[in-house]
Amino acid sequence: MDQSQGYYNPYKLKTYLNFAFGIGLTLIIAFIAKYLSFLPFLSIMGQLVIAILIGIAWRATVGVPDTIIAGANFSSKKLLRFGIILLGMRLNLMDIVNAGPKVFIIAVIVIIFTLAVVYGLTRLFKVDQRLGILTACGTAICGAAAVVAIAPQIKAKDDETAIGAAIVAILGTIFTLVYTFLYPILGLSPIGYGLFSGATLHEIAHVIAAADAGGSDAVDMAVIIKLTRVSLLVPVAILIGIWSNRALRKQQGGQSKASWKSIPIPWFILGFLLVSGVNSLGIVSAELASDIVFIAYMLIAMAMAGLGLNVDLVDFKRLGMKSFAAGLIGSVLLSVLGFMLVYLFGLA
Repeated sequence: MDQSQGYYNPYKLKTYLNFAFGIGLTLIIAFIAKYLSFLPFLSIMGQLVIAILIGIAWRATVGVPDTIIAGANFSSKKLLRFGIILLGMRLNLMDIVNAGPKVFIIAVIVIIFTLAVVYGLTRLFKVDQRLGILTACGTAICGAAAVVAIAPQIKAKDDETAIGAAIVAILGTIFTLVYTFLYPILGLSPIGYGLFSGATLHEIAHVIAAADAGGSDAVDMAVIIKLTRVSLLVPVAILIGIWSNRALRKQQGGQSKASWKSIPIPWFILGFLLVSGVNSLGIVSAELASDIVFIAYMLIAMAMAGLGLNVDLVDFKRLGMKSFAAGLIGSVLLSVLGFMLVYLFGLA
């Protein structure tokens, strides 16, 4: 056969197979993370955190050939967007409305405070601006999912995105453990403790794991305020896109004109909100919604695995330690603020 006519090209076939293997590796890691998340201690971390940690460990021990990294990157970018859109099936907008204005106000205060404090600390510690923004957003909104959702808005590099996601994943796990031990001495009611956990922890898995110490009422309240924070990812992403676009034009000497077309609109996040609206209308059965959420978490776990496979521990030590310190201090201050807000709004 004449290879030049494209009937058979072994190089192209090998490229496709390597690409598929890269995606397949992230899928395997996602399944392993899912099953490990059922274990008593590891359940505190959740599937997404475990997936990114396995990815990091895999790269550090086994290594990741350059030939398959394209497939892993496809998972961490393209599949992630589908996962975030489908995750909207987890959110019922009516639950946020029924929870009342206090819950919404607390979520807004928490996000604004954390964004300002963590980003301010990263600037103080001379962390790269993009990594600082990613760390602040992950800490303030919804962990690694927020990091990868905001990354395109600020044109973050792959290593910055991976390190930012790893930082908030590790921080969230640490604070989940701390909250579980603190619950008996905090003196909060189950509702108050759930509110405190949901307002201050990073991933949804962290929130559920920590709030479980307070029982089902605590978990229900924790999930409601956590998903309220998640819903605010949409306006935050758009605002950061506008700010980033304006900063870029200023660097270019103001030569390019501002327009709405030049603002990177995160359509996949708007898709998340649209799916949330569909779920809120009750069109989809509870069983189907649960299956869709399962698929969403698998896709996002594959994305986390892909990010982990991109984390070089040497780069993490070089770029991530100062950002980790900023996130740690910011998380402590966030916890203090959340505890105070629960009492201030009379929800303890």
